[in-house]
Amino acid sequence: MSGNSFGRLFVVTTFGESHGPALGCVVDGCPPGLPLSASDIQTDLERRRPGKSRHTTQRNEADEVEILSGVFEGQTTGTPIGLVVRNTDQRSRDYGDIKDKFRPGHADYSYQQKYGIRDYRGGGRASARETTMRVAAGAIARKYLAERLGVTIRGYLAQLGPITLAAGQLDATDDNPFFCADPARLGELESFMDELRETGDSIGAKISVLAQNVPPGLGEPVFDKLEAALAHGLMSINAVKGIELGAGFAAITQRGSEHRDEMSPDGFAKNDAGGTLGGISSGQDILASIALKPTSSISVPGQTIDREGKSVDIVTAGRHDPCVGLRATPIAEAMVALVLMDHYLRHRAQNADVAVSTPALKGR
Repeated sequence: MSGNSFGRLFVVTTFGESHGPALGCVVDGCPPGLPLSASDIQTDLERRRPGKSRHTTQRNEADEVEILSGVFEGQTTGTPIGLVVRNTDQRSRDYGDIKDKFRPGHADYSYQQKYGIRDYRGGGRASARETTMRVAAGAIARKYLAERLGVTIRGYLAQLGPITLAAGQLDATDDNPFFCADPARLGELESFMDELRETGDSIGAKISVLAQNVPPGLGEPVFDKLEAALAHGLMSINAVKGIELGAGFAAITQRGSEHRDEMSPDGFAKNDAGGTLGGISSGQDILASIALKPTSSISVPGQTIDREGKSVDIVTAGRHDPCVGLRATPIAEAMVALVLMDHYLRHRAQNADVAVSTPALKGR
């Protein structure tokens, strides 16, 4: 299987399956001299970890990260950083009844058609458990960006099913299981999820990520525009079916005079562009939003086929997220961090000695 690496200069390669002994990744290209310990990474893994509330899967994984290489005396050495997280709470027996069936909306059928073999236990490589290592690698990128450039990256739940949420209190997102920045609506979210769980069904969500203090100049015009890289990274997350930058699809109904972000010596008037101009970061905040589909692993009976193509009924047992979006915020933040880190290193390599007289405008 190819396609397990992401990035050009800051390259992340992940490995492992949902019910295998461990998940792991290699981070290649991290500059030397960055102070780094397992606790730096563990903080973000804890935010993503399953089993933290009744509204997510009850799989109880500690997700404790081990640094195997690339760090010496508390600093990165410039060599590949090896990370591993052991799986400790697999229940493969939950999947015995569906090993010869294809869950509708899942990767079971396409994996079987492509490879002729699949790990049916929890989805194998197609499981969202793979994103554990994206979050681990993203924590390294996030730390570098914050310490060297002052970049901050914060995601939040923008919509849960029919419930649209404001982004008024970003500091509140880590204080609730929804990563909600609209804490006055928490009771409504709780009730919605309790009712949904009783039906055995699932729901979709919208996650937004805001990256602030991003310097202008990141991104390569034409095929490697910054927004193209963001789309690639974010769309690679399990269950993501749509992405918006800035105003996104709302731009369809805007006029040019309305959509453009006017400039003055005081900075940009607004940020419908989402932080890029011509595929290059403008110094405005990067604002990206993703739409996640409802998980297909549900207990509501449905119709499918088996390996012989015969019609069969299916019910998915086991421990699953009724809304994968509830734990997707740290994953989306990680992918944004990986994209920005990779493009910063690319920009530094080619343009470190570029000097311009035009002042950098304040972003919004």
